[in-house]
Amino acid sequence: MTTDPLDPWERHAGWWQREFTDGADPEYEEQILPLVDRHLVDAGRVLDVGCGEGQVARRVATLGASAVIGIDPTDAQLVVARQRAGGPLYTGGRSEDLPYRDGSFDSVVVCLVLEHVDPFEPAIAEIARVLAPNGRLVLFLNHPLLQAPGSGLVDDHVLEEQYWRIGPYLPDDRAMEEVAPGVDLPFLHRPLHRYVNCMAEHGLLVEHMDEPAPPTGFLSRAPEYEEAALIPRLLVLVTRNQAA
Repeated sequence: MTTDPLDPWERHAGWWQREFTDGADPEYEEQILPLVDRHLVDAGRVLDVGCGEGQVARRVATLGASAVIGIDPTDAQLVVARQRAGGPLYTGGRSEDLPYRDGSFDSVVVCLVLEHVDPFEPAIAEIARVLAPNGRLVLFLNHPLLQAPGSGLVDDHVLEEQYWRIGPYLPDDRAMEEVAPGVDLPFLHRPLHRYVNCMAEHGLLVEHMDEPAPPTGFLSRAPEYEEAALIPRLLVLVTRNQAA
């Protein structure tokens, strides 16, 4: 789908695959994939939107799903996804124009994708369209409140206390963030109500929420975060399609 060498996702696909897949990343191994196990076991027909190289789709395929399809716009991710196989089928496509019939899937999973999609509302509308009645959407987000731009641990030497500062939460924000040396990726911050209200408008009502503490493997790699070990980095929303 995207063969533009200047596209940041195409350009940095290899970095993502090395650093965050195939057992390399403790947050995926200790937190995200176990939450996938919890919320997508026996999930029927499953669509993984923004599947990347397929690690979430492969995991879902081991959980009793009847069929798993991964869709992603980045060619370099899809090439590796197909090489690693593991059961799912993969196709090129974008979240705002899903090439599937209405009600095609019992479950949709979107893992750390919507904070890179602008606008995100067409993607929610498409997900609701392809979900069967009573189908579930499992949405993973960087925590919109506690990871808002400018948030972080403050070590106040005047008051002699530490606290977690929350940056500007209500305004939308778009930034290119350097997530590793030479790796700049677009991130979009939105307040949580934007996501929840948009899903509700399309009949996707929240029935469960997770705010897990940072996993031990992450803290061992990021000792600067240990003092904020009770501040979640991740938010998981499980919604149910109320469409008749």
